[in-house]
Amino acid sequence: MTRRIHQENNCFYLTGALVLLLLSSSLEQVLPSGPLEITLQLVTLLTFATCIYSLRFEPGWSRFLWLLVGLWVVLAVLKRWLHVQLFDLLGLVFMLMFFIGTFKATVHQVLFTGRITGNKVIGSLALFLLLGLIWAILYLLILELSPAAFNGIEAKAWPDNFNRAVYFSFVTLTTLGFGEITPAHAFAQTAVYLEAIAGTFYLAVVVASLVGAKQSEG
Repeated sequence: MTRRIHQENNCFYLTGALVLLLLSSSLEQVLPSGPLEITLQLVTLLTFATCIYSLRFEPGWSRFLWLLVGLWVVLAVLKRWLHVQLFDLLGLVFMLMFFIGTFKATVHQVLFTGRITGNKVIGSLALFLLLGLIWAILYLLILELSPAAFNGIEAKAWPDNFNRAVYFSFVTLTTLGFGEITPAHAFAQTAVYLEAIAGTFYLAVVVASLVGAKQSEG
């Protein structure tokens, strides 16, 4: 796997792994809670590994990301034996930190540096997917702390709510705002409008980056 992934194609692998993770959220419709949790954990672990191998060219992040993955795996194993709700909360925190670290490492490679390549264009898509995923995990964290924070999302274990959180996150990020899910508490409302701002701002940054890179080539 590591030999196949290099700096000219790493964003393709990164994006593919993120798409797989997001698509796995739809398994809520076909799998009961127990198998769904195991499946999401395995797909998440695969996504973690692909992210790290794709971004191993950013050495400052590799060890940090591996540490977060190790802690996440330990918590996932302990939860299966001890059934402590705090482990879910901590696991989501580590996931959030991991994808924020992945986002930052990807930004360093994709935006404002070098010429435009297909890998960088796909990398800009990966960044957009990471933004939506980061906010989805943030919404799941808010639900862990305040189960009534959102209208339209029931208080369940995070694997059972992953699909709803991902859906709401990307609807907000793209400012579609269908209205099936709405924030009920002040902190949730703040997180939602910040995501809408981030989505709009990201599009402006990507356009400026691509235009700037094209002009520098000329």
